[in-house]
Amino acid sequence: MIRLAFYAPLKPPDHPTPSGDRAMARGLMMALERTGAEVTLASTLRSRDGSGDTALQASLFAQAEEQIARLIPQGRREGWHAWVSYHNYYKAPDLIGPAVARALGIPYLQVESTRARKRLVGPWAGFATAAEAAADAAAVIFYVTTRDAETLRRDAPSGQHLIHLRPFLCRDTLPEAATLSGPMLSVGMMRVGDKLASYRIIAETLALLEGDWALEIAGDGPARAEVAALMAPFGDKVRFLGALTDDALNDAYARASLLFWPGVNEAFGLTYLEAQAAGLPVVAQDRPGVRDVLAPGTYPAPEAGAAALARRVRELLANPDLRQAARTSARDHIADHHLLPAATQCLRAGLSAAGLT
Repeated sequence: MIRLAFYAPLKPPDHPTPSGDRAMARGLMMALERTGAEVTLASTLRSRDGSGDTALQASLFAQAEEQIARLIPQGRREGWHAWVSYHNYYKAPDLIGPAVARALGIPYLQVESTRARKRLVGPWAGFATAAEAAADAAAVIFYVTTRDAETLRRDAPSGQHLIHLRPFLCRDTLPEAATLSGPMLSVGMMRVGDKLASYRIIAETLALLEGDWALEIAGDGPARAEVAALMAPFGDKVRFLGALTDDALNDAYARASLLFWPGVNEAFGLTYLEAQAAGLPVVAQDRPGVRDVLAPGTYPAPEAGAAALARRVRELLANPDLRQAARTSARDHIADHHLLPAATQCLRAGLSAAGLT
């Protein structure tokens, strides 16, 4: 049996706060186990520095050295055959895996690694250097979006294998199909930055809709008051559901007519996978990352603004047959490309490329 050490420097799979990143980390551990491997969560150290704080970075480098000193003997005792790290980038580099793998003489692999050489100067310079070095050390990198693949291919060292692993849901089959007869649904954390930007676009779009429509919003966070202010002009047409359990979110998908989430700077957006699995038509903008997970369809360019999104919403709400056709396309797309069996097969191929099977 192959024994793998697993590490997610941005957010460990046992972190208490739900997110797409946590879900993906959990899914990767499950899919790796499906290949027949024994997977050990090697460390829960979060290396994230969101503000370019050099003092914090120095502290995290020191904590990583302590982890390395602990993990090398653990890896020898437990007979690890390889190390797999998820989501290495300049704000949350893998400061542990390359050193442990090198000391143990085992392959080092990455999933969803990104390169940002422009960050080699500035407040994240030390972390960006570490992220680039970690990417250079990987025998195999599984990339999840075509945008990431561009720089990974450009800067790949000789002999490194780059393999496309599509984002996936931790399930073997599709859920029950949505009825497509209820309110629209938006799903997103409420925080300042890109998420709040998506909520602003939603509010701008809603202001252009006429007639009888309704929207439910699933999500919560520190920018809840700002989101509530954006939605206040629409009164009881907008209903806040708060942060939902998995079961409650699945119920929200099942009763919705469509998913509305613009997707500002989403890496790919787990909600798109979940919604399409339930058969929801998606109203989103045609953005890098987002387009990697959406079924073929009509997605306005960001520069087309709220007016184009409003036209698409009106078109879908007014045409049940169009919604039904979109439901079939969405579910077929997820079944073919974004479930656990496809991910397991891809990971198995990557392990083989690293000489592990």
